[in-house]
Amino acid sequence: MAGRRGTMTVVVKVGSSTLTDERGKFRLGPMAGRVAEICDMHRRGHRVVLVSSGAVSSGMGPLGIAAKPTEVDQLQALAAVGQGRLFHAYSELFGHEEVVTAQVLLSAHDFAVRANYLNAGNTLRKLLEWKVVPIINENDTTSTEELCFGDNDMLAAQVSLLIRADLLILLTDTEGLYTANPQDDPRAMLIKEVRDFAELDSISTDSRGPLGRGGMASKVRAAKVATSGGVRTTIARGSRSGVITACVAGEELGTRFLPRDLGLGAFKLWLLYGKPISGYIYVDEGAAQAMCGNASLLPVGVTRVEGTFRAGDAVGVCNQDGRELARGIVDYSSDELEAVKGMRSGQVAQVLSHASPDAIHRDYLVLVE
Repeated sequence: MAGRRGTMTVVVKVGSSTLTDERGKFRLGPMAGRVAEICDMHRRGHRVVLVSSGAVSSGMGPLGIAAKPTEVDQLQALAAVGQGRLFHAYSELFGHEEVVTAQVLLSAHDFAVRANYLNAGNTLRKLLEWKVVPIINENDTTSTEELCFGDNDMLAAQVSLLIRADLLILLTDTEGLYTANPQDDPRAMLIKEVRDFAELDSISTDSRGPLGRGGMASKVRAAKVATSGGVRTTIARGSRSGVITACVAGEELGTRFLPRDLGLGAFKLWLLYGKPISGYIYVDEGAAQAMCGNASLLPVGVTRVEGTFRAGDAVGVCNQDGRELARGIVDYSSDELEAVKGMRSGQVAQVLSHASPDAIHRDYLVLVE
Protein backbone atom coordinates (compact mmCIF):
# COMPACT_ATOMS: atom_id res chain seq x y z
CA MET A 1 0.00 0.00 0.00
CA ALA A 2 1.09 3.59 -0.57
CA GLY A 3 3.47 4.89 2.06
CA ARG A 4 3.56 8.26 3.77
CA ARG A 5 6.01 9.71 1.27
CA GLY A 6 4.17 8.45 -1.78
CA THR A 7 5.98 5.13 -2.06
CA MET A 8 4.07 2.28 -3.66
CA THR A 9 3.92 -1.51 -3.75
CA VAL A 10 4.15 -2.53 -7.39
CA VAL A 11 3.93 -5.93 -9.11
CA VAL A 12 5.59 -6.04 -12.54
CA LYS A 13 4.91 -9.01 -14.80
CA VAL A 14 7.27 -9.49 -17.75
CA GLY A 15 6.27 -11.87 -20.54
CA SER A 16 8.38 -14.35 -22.48
CA SER A 17 8.26 -12.26 -25.66
CA THR A 18 9.95 -9.37 -23.85
CA LEU A 19 12.68 -11.54 -22.34
CA THR A 20 13.58 -13.97 -25.14
CA ASP A 21 13.43 -14.21 -28.91
CA GLU A 22 11.76 -17.00 -30.90
CA ARG A 23 14.85 -19.22 -30.46
CA GLY A 24 14.88 -18.83 -26.69
CA LYS A 25 17.86 -16.45 -26.52
CA PHE A 26 17.73 -13.58 -24.04
CA ARG A 27 16.82 -10.10 -25.29
CA LEU A 28 19.40 -8.50 -23.01
CA GLY A 29 18.57 -4.92 -24.03
CA PRO A 30 14.91 -4.89 -22.90
CA MET A 31 15.72 -7.18 -19.98
CA ALA A 32 18.48 -4.90 -18.67
CA GLY A 33 16.30 -1.85 -19.26
CA ARG A 34 13.44 -3.18 -17.15
CA VAL A 35 15.82 -4.27 -14.39
CA ALA A 36 17.40 -0.79 -14.33
CA GLU A 37 13.95 0.79 -13.92
CA ILE A 38 13.04 -1.58 -11.10
CA CYS A 39 16.32 -0.81 -9.35
CA ASP A 40 15.68 2.92 -9.70
CA MET A 41 12.22 2.50 -8.13
CA HIS A 42 13.78 0.38 -5.41
CA ARG A 43 16.25 3.15 -4.56
CA ARG A 44 13.39 5.63 -4.36
CA GLY A 45 11.68 3.52 -1.71
CA HIS A 46 9.07 1.69 -3.77
CA ARG A 47 8.45 -1.98 -2.99
CA VAL A 48 8.65 -4.02 -6.21
CA VAL A 49 7.81 -7.64 -6.95
CA LEU A 50 8.84 -9.03 -10.34
CA VAL A 51 6.76 -11.86 -11.82
CA SER A 52 8.73 -13.25 -14.72
CA SER A 53 7.81 -15.68 -17.44
CA GLY A 54 10.51 -17.17 -19.63
CA ALA A 55 11.62 -20.40 -17.92
CA VAL A 56 10.42 -22.60 -20.78
CA SER A 57 11.67 -20.32 -23.55
CA SER A 58 15.02 -19.88 -21.75
CA GLY A 59 15.50 -23.62 -21.86
CA MET A 60 14.93 -23.81 -25.60
CA GLY A 61 18.10 -21.95 -26.63
CA PRO A 62 20.80 -24.15 -25.06
CA LEU A 63 18.99 -27.31 -26.16
CA GLY A 64 18.62 -26.10 -29.74
CA ILE A 65 14.83 -26.51 -29.73
CA ALA A 66 13.39 -24.15 -32.33
CA ALA A 67 9.65 -24.50 -31.63
CA LYS A 68 7.90 -24.60 -28.29
CA PRO A 69 6.64 -28.17 -27.67
CA THR A 70 3.14 -29.01 -26.48
CA GLU A 71 3.74 -32.14 -24.38
CA VAL A 72 3.64 -31.47 -20.62
CA ASP A 73 6.75 -33.51 -19.80
CA GLN A 74 8.77 -31.63 -22.43
CA LEU A 75 7.57 -28.25 -21.19
CA GLN A 76 8.40 -29.14 -17.59
CA ALA A 77 11.85 -30.40 -18.59
CA LEU A 78 12.51 -27.16 -20.51
CA ALA A 79 11.41 -25.17 -17.46
CA ALA A 80 13.87 -27.14 -15.33
CA VAL A 81 16.68 -26.18 -17.73
CA GLY A 82 15.59 -22.59 -18.24
CA GLN A 83 14.61 -21.47 -14.74
CA GLY A 84 18.19 -21.52 -13.44
CA ARG A 85 19.46 -19.66 -16.51
CA LEU A 86 16.70 -17.07 -16.17
CA PHE A 87 17.33 -16.36 -12.50
CA HIS A 88 21.09 -16.28 -13.06
CA ALA A 89 20.62 -13.60 -15.73
CA TYR A 90 18.44 -11.58 -13.36
CA SER A 91 20.91 -12.03 -10.49
CA GLU A 92 23.73 -10.67 -12.63
CA LEU A 93 21.72 -7.65 -13.78
CA PHE A 94 20.38 -6.78 -10.33
CA GLY A 95 23.79 -7.49 -8.81
CA HIS A 96 25.39 -4.79 -10.95
CA GLU A 97 22.91 -2.37 -9.35
CA GLU A 98 23.68 -3.79 -5.87
CA VAL A 99 20.05 -4.85 -5.37
CA VAL A 100 19.40 -8.15 -3.59
CA THR A 101 16.92 -10.54 -5.20
CA ALA A 102 15.12 -13.69 -4.07
CA GLN A 103 13.81 -16.49 -6.24
CA VAL A 104 10.26 -17.52 -5.33
CA LEU A 105 8.57 -20.39 -7.18
CA LEU A 106 4.84 -20.65 -6.56
CA SER A 107 2.14 -23.01 -7.78
CA ALA A 108 -1.63 -22.78 -7.82
CA HIS A 109 -1.57 -25.27 -4.94
CA ASP A 110 0.10 -22.60 -2.81
CA PHE A 111 -2.91 -20.36 -3.41
CA ALA A 112 -5.52 -23.12 -3.15
CA VAL A 113 -4.47 -24.17 0.37
CA ARG A 114 -5.20 -21.42 2.88
CA ALA A 115 -2.16 -22.07 5.10
CA ASN A 116 0.19 -22.05 2.08
CA TYR A 117 -1.45 -18.85 0.83
CA LEU A 118 -0.86 -17.07 4.13
CA ASN A 119 2.71 -18.36 4.35
CA ALA A 120 3.46 -17.11 0.82
CA GLY A 121 2.13 -13.69 1.75
CA ASN A 122 4.20 -13.56 4.94
CA THR A 123 7.35 -14.51 3.03
CA LEU A 124 6.83 -11.87 0.34
CA ARG A 125 6.06 -9.16 2.87
CA LYS A 126 9.20 -10.02 4.87
CA LEU A 127 11.35 -9.90 1.73
CA LEU A 128 9.94 -6.48 0.87
CA GLU A 129 10.54 -5.33 4.45
CA TRP A 130 14.18 -6.42 4.02
CA LYS A 131 14.45 -4.35 0.81
CA VAL A 132 14.73 -7.47 -1.35
CA VAL A 133 13.17 -7.74 -4.82
CA PRO A 134 11.31 -11.07 -5.07
CA ILE A 135 11.43 -12.65 -8.54
CA ILE A 136 8.45 -14.96 -8.90
CA ASN A 137 7.63 -17.61 -11.47
CA GLU A 138 5.16 -20.46 -11.49
CA ASN A 139 6.78 -23.73 -10.51
CA ASP A 140 6.34 -25.16 -14.01
CA THR A 141 8.53 -28.19 -13.30
CA THR A 142 6.03 -29.71 -10.85
CA SER A 143 2.71 -28.00 -11.64
CA THR A 144 -0.02 -30.26 -12.98
CA GLU A 145 -2.55 -29.38 -15.64
CA GLU A 146 -5.34 -29.80 -13.11
CA LEU A 147 -3.80 -27.34 -10.66
CA CYS A 148 -1.82 -24.60 -12.37
CA PHE A 149 -2.28 -20.93 -13.19
CA GLY A 150 -1.86 -21.59 -16.89
CA ASP A 151 -0.09 -18.28 -17.35
CA ASN A 152 1.85 -15.80 -15.25
CA ASP A 153 -0.69 -13.02 -15.81
CA MET A 154 -3.08 -14.66 -13.36
CA LEU A 155 -0.20 -15.46 -11.01
CA ALA A 156 0.75 -11.78 -11.03
CA ALA A 157 -2.84 -10.77 -10.32
CA GLN A 158 -3.03 -13.19 -7.40
CA VAL A 159 0.27 -11.91 -6.01
CA SER A 160 -0.96 -8.31 -6.28
CA LEU A 161 -3.99 -9.24 -4.16
CA LEU A 162 -1.89 -11.27 -1.75
CA ILE A 163 0.41 -8.36 -0.88
CA ARG A 164 -2.24 -5.65 -1.37
CA ALA A 165 -0.28 -3.93 -4.13
CA ASP A 166 -1.11 -0.46 -5.38
CA LEU A 167 -0.30 -1.18 -9.02
CA LEU A 168 0.00 -4.20 -11.31
CA ILE A 169 1.93 -3.72 -14.58
CA LEU A 170 1.50 -6.41 -17.24
CA LEU A 171 4.22 -6.03 -19.87
CA THR A 172 3.68 -7.63 -23.26
CA ASP A 173 4.67 -7.27 -26.94
CA THR A 174 1.94 -4.76 -27.86
CA GLU A 175 1.13 -1.23 -26.71
CA GLY A 176 -1.95 -2.46 -24.86
CA LEU A 177 -5.48 -3.69 -25.53
CA TYR A 178 -6.92 -2.81 -28.92
CA THR A 179 -10.45 -2.80 -30.30
CA ALA A 180 -9.30 -5.55 -32.70
CA ASN A 181 -6.09 -7.41 -33.48
CA PRO A 182 -3.84 -4.64 -34.89
CA GLN A 183 -1.95 -7.20 -36.98
CA ASP A 184 -5.14 -8.09 -38.84
CA ASP A 185 -7.16 -4.87 -38.76
CA PRO A 186 -5.49 -1.53 -39.63
CA ARG A 187 -8.48 0.26 -38.08
CA ALA A 188 -7.79 -1.22 -34.65
CA MET A 189 -7.52 1.45 -31.96
CA LEU A 190 -5.74 1.35 -28.63
CA ILE A 191 -8.13 1.33 -25.67
CA LYS A 192 -6.52 3.78 -23.26
CA GLU A 193 -8.76 3.26 -20.23
CA VAL A 194 -11.24 0.66 -18.99
CA ARG A 195 -13.71 1.56 -16.27
CA ASP A 196 -16.30 -1.17 -16.86
CA PHE A 197 -15.33 -4.64 -18.09
CA ALA A 198 -18.73 -4.99 -19.74
CA GLU A 199 -17.42 -2.54 -22.34
CA LEU A 200 -15.05 -5.27 -23.55
CA ASP A 201 -17.69 -7.93 -24.23
CA SER A 202 -17.69 -7.24 -27.98
CA ILE A 203 -13.88 -7.21 -28.31
CA SER A 204 -11.94 -10.30 -29.34
CA THR A 205 -8.94 -10.92 -27.06
CA ASP A 206 -7.86 -14.35 -28.25
CA SER A 207 -4.56 -13.42 -29.94
CA ARG A 208 -1.34 -14.76 -28.43
CA GLY A 209 2.38 -14.62 -29.17
CA PRO A 210 4.55 -17.56 -30.30
CA LEU A 211 6.08 -18.09 -26.87
CA GLY A 212 3.66 -16.70 -24.31
CA ARG A 213 0.89 -18.84 -22.86
CA GLY A 214 -1.33 -15.97 -21.84
CA GLY A 215 -2.28 -13.78 -24.77
CA MET A 216 -4.38 -10.64 -24.36
CA ALA A 217 -7.43 -12.55 -23.07
CA SER A 218 -5.48 -13.70 -20.03
CA LYS A 219 -4.24 -10.18 -19.33
CA VAL A 220 -7.79 -8.86 -19.35
CA ARG A 221 -8.83 -11.65 -16.94
CA ALA A 222 -5.87 -10.82 -14.71
CA ALA A 223 -6.81 -7.13 -14.76
CA LYS A 224 -10.35 -8.03 -13.74
CA VAL A 225 -9.09 -10.04 -10.78
CA ALA A 226 -6.57 -7.43 -9.62
CA THR A 227 -8.87 -4.42 -9.96
CA SER A 228 -11.57 -6.23 -7.97
CA GLY A 229 -9.25 -5.94 -5.00
CA GLY A 230 -8.53 -2.27 -5.63
CA VAL A 231 -5.28 -2.74 -7.57
CA ARG A 232 -4.75 -0.38 -10.52
CA THR A 233 -3.60 -2.33 -13.56
CA THR A 234 -1.82 -1.33 -16.76
CA ILE A 235 -1.06 -3.37 -19.88
CA ALA A 236 1.87 -1.90 -21.85
CA ARG A 237 4.68 -2.76 -24.25
CA GLY A 238 7.57 -4.39 -22.39
CA SER A 239 10.27 -3.31 -24.84
CA ARG A 240 9.40 0.37 -24.52
CA SER A 241 12.10 2.45 -22.81
CA GLY A 242 10.99 3.81 -19.44
CA VAL A 243 7.71 1.87 -19.48
CA ILE A 244 7.74 0.87 -15.79
CA THR A 245 8.72 4.34 -14.60
CA ALA A 246 5.97 5.89 -16.72
CA CYS A 247 3.32 3.49 -15.38
CA VAL A 248 4.31 4.18 -11.78
CA ALA A 249 4.17 7.92 -12.45
CA GLY A 250 0.60 7.52 -13.73
CA GLU A 251 1.37 8.64 -17.26
CA GLU A 252 -1.13 7.93 -20.03
CA LEU A 253 0.46 4.80 -21.39
CA GLY A 254 -0.88 1.49 -22.68
CA THR A 255 -4.29 0.40 -21.39
CA ARG A 256 -5.15 1.40 -17.85
CA PHE A 257 -7.77 -0.46 -15.80
CA LEU A 258 -9.21 1.54 -12.94
CA PRO A 259 -9.62 -0.12 -9.53
CA ARG A 260 -13.18 -1.17 -8.70
CA ASP A 261 -12.77 -2.36 -5.14
CA LEU A 262 -15.52 -4.88 -4.34
CA GLY A 263 -15.07 -4.27 -0.61
CA LEU A 264 -13.98 -7.86 0.06
CA GLY A 265 -11.47 -8.86 2.70
CA ALA A 266 -8.39 -10.94 1.92
CA PHE A 267 -10.13 -14.22 2.82
CA LYS A 268 -13.06 -13.70 0.46
CA LEU A 269 -10.78 -12.50 -2.33
CA TRP A 270 -8.82 -15.73 -1.86
CA LEU A 271 -12.03 -17.73 -1.90
CA LEU A 272 -13.27 -15.98 -5.02
CA TYR A 273 -10.06 -16.10 -7.06
CA GLY A 274 -7.48 -18.30 -5.33
CA LYS A 275 -9.20 -21.53 -4.33
CA PRO A 276 -10.33 -23.85 -7.16
CA ILE A 277 -13.84 -25.23 -6.96
CA SER A 278 -14.55 -28.97 -6.73
CA GLY A 279 -18.20 -29.01 -7.79
CA TYR A 280 -21.43 -27.06 -8.10
CA ILE A 281 -24.57 -26.66 -6.04
CA TYR A 282 -27.81 -25.52 -7.69
CA VAL A 283 -30.32 -23.56 -5.61
CA ASP A 284 -33.92 -22.40 -5.90
CA GLU A 285 -34.99 -18.80 -6.29
CA GLY A 286 -35.63 -18.29 -2.58
CA ALA A 287 -32.15 -19.43 -1.64
CA ALA A 288 -30.62 -17.27 -4.38
CA GLN A 289 -32.37 -14.19 -3.03
CA ALA A 290 -31.40 -15.03 0.55
CA MET A 291 -27.71 -15.35 -0.40
CA CYS A 292 -27.81 -11.98 -2.13
CA GLY A 293 -29.13 -10.61 1.16
CA ASN A 294 -26.07 -11.94 3.03
CA ALA A 295 -27.75 -15.09 4.37
CA SER A 296 -26.23 -18.55 4.69
CA LEU A 297 -27.19 -21.29 2.25
CA LEU A 298 -29.35 -23.95 3.89
CA PRO A 299 -29.89 -27.51 2.61
CA VAL A 300 -33.57 -26.74 2.02
CA GLY A 301 -32.65 -24.38 -0.81
CA VAL A 302 -30.47 -26.88 -2.66
CA THR A 303 -32.06 -28.53 -5.71
CA ARG A 304 -29.13 -30.33 -7.35
CA VAL A 305 -25.55 -31.36 -6.61
CA GLU A 306 -22.92 -31.69 -9.34
CA GLY A 307 -19.42 -33.12 -8.95
CA THR A 308 -17.64 -34.89 -6.13
CA PHE A 309 -16.43 -32.88 -3.16
CA ARG A 310 -15.71 -33.15 0.54
CA ALA A 311 -16.72 -30.96 3.45
CA GLY A 312 -14.29 -28.01 3.44
CA ASP A 313 -13.95 -27.90 -0.35
CA ALA A 314 -14.93 -24.85 -2.40
CA VAL A 315 -17.98 -25.09 -4.64
CA GLY A 316 -19.77 -22.85 -7.05
CA VAL A 317 -23.40 -21.99 -6.30
CA CYS A 318 -25.67 -21.62 -9.35
CA ASN A 319 -29.28 -20.65 -9.93
CA GLN A 320 -31.69 -22.85 -11.85
CA ASP A 321 -30.51 -21.36 -15.15
CA GLY A 322 -26.94 -22.47 -14.44
CA ARG A 323 -25.56 -18.98 -13.78
CA GLU A 324 -22.93 -18.97 -11.05
CA LEU A 325 -24.04 -16.70 -8.20
CA ALA A 326 -21.50 -17.38 -5.49
CA ARG A 327 -18.61 -19.48 -4.27
CA GLY A 328 -18.23 -20.93 -0.82
CA ILE A 329 -16.69 -23.47 1.52
CA VAL A 330 -19.25 -26.26 1.88
CA ASP A 331 -20.00 -27.99 5.19
CA TYR A 332 -21.19 -31.21 3.55
CA SER A 333 -19.69 -33.75 1.19
CA SER A 334 -21.41 -34.16 -2.17
CA ASP A 335 -22.94 -37.47 -1.03
CA GLU A 336 -24.24 -35.95 2.21
CA LEU A 337 -25.72 -32.94 0.48
CA GLU A 338 -27.32 -35.15 -2.14
CA ALA A 339 -29.03 -37.07 0.68
CA VAL A 340 -30.44 -33.97 2.44
CA LYS A 341 -31.05 -31.48 -0.40
CA GLY A 342 -34.44 -29.79 -0.14
CA MET A 343 -34.85 -30.80 3.51
CA ARG A 344 -35.54 -28.48 6.43
CA SER A 345 -33.26 -28.48 9.46
CA GLY A 346 -35.34 -30.91 11.49
CA GLN A 347 -35.41 -33.42 8.65
CA VAL A 348 -31.67 -33.03 8.03
CA ALA A 349 -30.96 -33.85 11.70
CA GLN A 350 -32.86 -37.10 11.36
CA VAL A 351 -30.75 -38.17 8.37
CA LEU A 352 -27.38 -36.77 9.52
CA SER A 353 -27.38 -36.43 13.30
CA HIS A 354 -24.20 -34.32 13.48
CA ALA A 355 -24.81 -32.23 10.37
CA SER A 356 -24.22 -28.49 10.26
CA PRO A 357 -27.38 -26.35 9.97
CA ASP A 358 -25.79 -24.55 7.02
CA ALA A 359 -24.73 -26.01 3.70
CA ILE A 360 -22.49 -22.94 3.40
CA HIS A 361 -22.22 -20.38 6.20
CA ARG A 362 -22.41 -16.76 5.09
CA ASP A 363 -18.92 -16.06 6.49
CA TYR A 364 -17.55 -18.59 3.97
CA LEU A 365 -19.68 -17.45 1.05
CA VAL A 366 -18.77 -14.78 -1.50
CA LEU A 367 -20.98 -13.49 -4.30
CA VAL A 368 -19.69 -13.67 -7.86
CA GLU A 369 -20.07 -10.45 -9.85
